[in-house]
Amino acid sequence: MRVVVSIGGSVLAPELESERVAAYAGALDRLVAGGCDPGAVVGGGGVAREYITTARALGGDEVQLDELGIGATRLNARLLIAALEDAAAPSPATGYDEAASALRRGEIPVMGGMTPGQTTDAVAVALAESVDADLLVFATSADGVYDVDPNSHDAAARFDELSPAELVDVVLPMSRDAGASAPVDLLAAKLIGRAGIRAVVLDGTDPTDVVDAVLHGDHTGTDIVPDGSSEPPAWTGER
Repeated sequence: MRVVVSIGGSVLAPELESERVAAYAGALDRLVAGGCDPGAVVGGGGVAREYITTARALGGDEVQLDELGIGATRLNARLLIAALEDAAAPSPATGYDEAASALRRGEIPVMGGMTPGQTTDAVAVALAESVDADLLVFATSADGVYDVDPNSHDAAARFDELSPAELVDVVLPMSRDAGASAPVDLLAAKLIGRAGIRAVVLDGTDPTDVVDAVLHGDHTGTDIVPDGSSEPPAWTGER
C-alpha cells in the first residue's frame, strides 16, 4: 500500500528537537514494517515563518518570501532524511518523478516545497496523485477539520467525514479570513477532489497516531472520502 504523509513543520520540528524528528522517522519505519511504501512531504513551520517575517520587513517581494519558505521546508526535509538514515533517499526530491523513482527503489522519498505560491499541502496531494497512492494523511496541529476556525470559535464542530467538495466549501471561507488557519489549504482541497484520493486530516503531534491511522484506520480526525472510493488495503487486511 502506498501512502503519502504530509507532516506540518510545526508538528515535525516546532523547536528543532531531535527527539521529535527521530520519532517521525520511527513512525515511517513502522509503516514500512507494516507493509506500506511511504513518502513524506515536510512543511516549514516556525523556521519558515521567522525567515519570511524578517525578509518581509527588509522589503522582500512575495516570490522571494516563498523561496525562503521553500528553503526552510527542504531544511526540515533534510532533518527527517538524516533521522531515516539509509531508509530514505539521500536528499529531498525536487520533482515528482524523482520521488516516484525513490519509491520504486524501495527508498522513502522526502520532499519539501516545490513552487512559489504552492504550499506543501498541495505538494503532498500532487505527490500522492503522481504515485497512485492509496491514502494521504495530513499530520497537522489540529485534530481534524472544523466548520469554523476552532481557534476563534468556541462552538466550532469537528467533522468526522467530508467529501472533497465539502472540504472545499469548508476551507474556502477560512482562506478569506485574515489570520485564519485551515488545516488543509484551499488548493490542496481542490486537488484532492481532482485526484479522488482518500485522505485523513488528524493531529500529528504524536507520530504513533499517524501509524494507527495508516495501518488500521484508527484515528479521531476527519476522513476525506471521494465518491466511489474504497477503504485503503491496509484497513481491509490486504496491505
